[in-house]
Amino acid sequence: MIKLLGRFAFNTIKQPSVAVFNTKKYDIDYLTKVNTSLPEEKQVKLSFFAEQLNENSARLAHECDTVCCFVNDKVSAQVLRKLSSQGVNLVALRCAGFNNVDLKEADKLGINVVRVPAYSPEAVAEFSMALLLSLNRKIHKAYNRTRDHNFALDGLVGSNLHGKTIGLIGLGKIGICFTKICKGFGMNVVAYDPHRDPKLAETLGFTYVDESDIFYQSDYISLHCPLTPQTRHIINDHSITKMKENVMIINTGRGALIETKAVVNALKKKKIGGLAIDVYEQEEKLFFKDVSQEVLTDDVLARLLSFPNVIITGHQAFFTHEALMNISQTTLNNIYEFKVKGSCVNQVHPS
Repeated sequence: MIKLLGRFAFNTIKQPSVAVFNTKKYDIDYLTKVNTSLPEEKQVKLSFFAEQLNENSARLAHECDTVCCFVNDKVSAQVLRKLSSQGVNLVALRCAGFNNVDLKEADKLGINVVRVPAYSPEAVAEFSMALLLSLNRKIHKAYNRTRDHNFALDGLVGSNLHGKTIGLIGLGKIGICFTKICKGFGMNVVAYDPHRDPKLAETLGFTYVDESDIFYQSDYISLHCPLTPQTRHIINDHSITKMKENVMIINTGRGALIETKAVVNALKKKKIGGLAIDVYEQEEKLFFKDVSQEVLTDDVLARLLSFPNVIITGHQAFFTHEALMNISQTTLNNIYEFKVKGSCVNQVHPS
């Protein structure tokens, strides 16, 4: 609320108090740095918690009106009801995806949800190409060999990317950045997206195709779409049967875009020639943690890790200085904008 007294305006809005869950050192460093650099009237009170947001940890936000959480926090109906009973009226996601939030329950409770729609599409696109190059040229295997002073080249034959066809599923900001990178390598790019922009295709030099044609035509497939009921397990037993022999699949989107057990079976049958993933269907129990001293109880992930033609990274495609700065800036700006205006350009509405 702004009170006007003569020629002067005094901001009487209470400083937002934000419970930041699932924090690592870099979250604390970047959010604190950005927060302290803001004008005093835009600063918020930050309380950091290492715990993931869930029904038990939600109580930690009892003195806060805003909760800030990440992609692998579970913002379920039960969690939202607990937060609402404590006076929380805003969930600020410091990520682009919002499939982990029960938006209908949030709307029912009067809890608003905001997100960071684009923090650094270049970061994710560049990492996707890094995965493709590493998988295709077996750089991960070569690295391990030379560490043991083995400089033999047997088994390290790759393929030229130039002239090959790569199929992109999803052509948002990340997909567009990735298209430009692939064209720079001289690749033929085909793309499937329910929203087509003929002008964009002409400008960037790619071709829109139907979903099935992506699988039939592509030597490589890269996933850049959001996780929705329509895209969940878009890579499955049926779609795999349509793919070329020895196709390589890259996923820096969402873990559940891939039906993992179907891919494991296809790897065993040598239908899929390689898999590189930065996201995993059950990642919330493992990713962003050091579990190196524990027994891995996820048998599917353990099986994936046993393949020599599989690369798995721990959801780090976004992890650049520029992206972390953008995430922190947009997150804090979202909170300020909502508290001042009662709405936000990055607000997520239930569909």
